[in-house]
Amino acid sequence: MPTPRLMLFAGHAGTGKTTLAKRALPLLAQKSGQHFCFLDKDTAYGEFSSHIMGLLTGDPADRDSPAYLEHLRDQEYSGLLNIARENLELGISVILVGPFTREIMAGKFFRPQELGLAAETVCKIAWIDLSSEEARRRIEQRADARDSWKLAHWDVYLQRRVQPPEHPGIARLDNGVFDPVAFEGLLTHLLD
Repeated sequence: MPTPRLMLFAGHAGTGKTTLAKRALPLLAQKSGQHFCFLDKDTAYGEFSSHIMGLLTGDPADRDSPAYLEHLRDQEYSGLLNIARENLELGISVILVGPFTREIMAGKFFRPQELGLAAETVCKIAWIDLSSEEARRRIEQRADARDSWKLAHWDVYLQRRVQPPEHPGIARLDNGVFDPVAFEGLLTHLLD
């Protein structure tokens, strides 16, 4: 039985992380013969975070303000990693979708113990790139209330957009226009 692995689809808002992860899942399952747990941050914590942010700030759609970043962001990410850890311990590979920029920039996905995962956990990252202009266009088009703060404070938000570190565990995919050859290369990276 192959060792389960953690595959992270990461990148900034509006880049298409979730769409690409859902497109990748059946192909990864077919190529690897494994089952996967699919965890998207917004699906797992959307309703919960809306309730908490409504109580905390009066804005249930808030996912970017300093209040969210200080009081809720880390708890969401920790919860996702706990669910991922339980699945990995059961021998189930995990596809995790979310920005995870702090953890990636700190290199924690390449030191799994710092994430509460077993030391032998294989972590691979698919970093989804998209220009800030196109990301804004897509964010505006999806018209999700959770993006309101981001759009109203776009210049502040842009300061948080980072470039991931160079690391053999990270493969980058420009999602400006879907490229099937590049996508196939991304799948190969995740299964290496």
